[in-house]
Amino acid sequence: MPLADQPVGRRERNKQEKLDRIIAAASELFATYGVDDVTTQQIADRADIGAGTLFLYAKTKGELLLLVQNAHYAKALEEGRSDAASVSDPRDAVMAIVRPVVECNRVQVDNGRVYLREMVFGDPEEPRHREALAIVSGTEQAVAEVFARAKRADAATLARIVTAILFLAMADSANVTLSVEAILDDIRLQVDALWTD
Repeated sequence: MPLADQPVGRRERNKQEKLDRIIAAASELFATYGVDDVTTQQIADRADIGAGTLFLYAKTKGELLLLVQNAHYAKALEEGRSDAASVSDPRDAVMAIVRPVVECNRVQVDNGRVYLREMVFGDPEEPRHREALAIVSGTEQAVAEVFARAKRADAATLARIVTAILFLAMADSANVTLSVEAILDDIRLQVDALWTD
C-alpha cells in the first residue's frame, strides 16, 4: 500500500485537530480584536490547549498570524490569477491579480500590516515565513506571466517592481485609512507609469 493511501495514525490526527483548533481560535480572535490586542494565552484558552502546546505549533504571535493569514493570501492570489486569465488588456490583468490581494490585506488593516512586517522581517527558515515568501514569489510570477503574455522582454523586472509597489502600498502607514479602491487607484497609476508602448 502506498504511503499516501495508508490511514493516518491517532497521533497525527490529534496533532491536526489541535492545529485546526489553534487556527480557528487565532483567526477568530485576531479578526475580532486585532493581533496586537490578543495574547497567546487567550488563543491557547480558546483552542483548549496549554500555552506550552501552542508554542509547539508557533513560537510567536507573529508566526500565529502567518499561520492564519497565509491561507487567506494564497486563496486571494489564486483568485487573482484566475481573474487575470480572462483579461486581455495587460494592465487590467495585472490589476485583476492585485485586487483580491489588497482586499485580503484590508479585511483587518492592522493584521494586514503586521502580516506584511512578519513576512519581510521574520526568519525565512521558519516554515510559516517560507510559506508567506512563497506567496510573494507566486504573486511576482503571476504578474510576470501577464507581462510575458504582452511580449515584454523585461517581464520579470516589471513584475518585481509591481510586487514591490503592491506590498508597499498595503504596508504604508500613510495608507492606513485609505479604502481598497483608493489603494488600487494608487497602484494602477504606478502600473500605468511602468507601461511604455
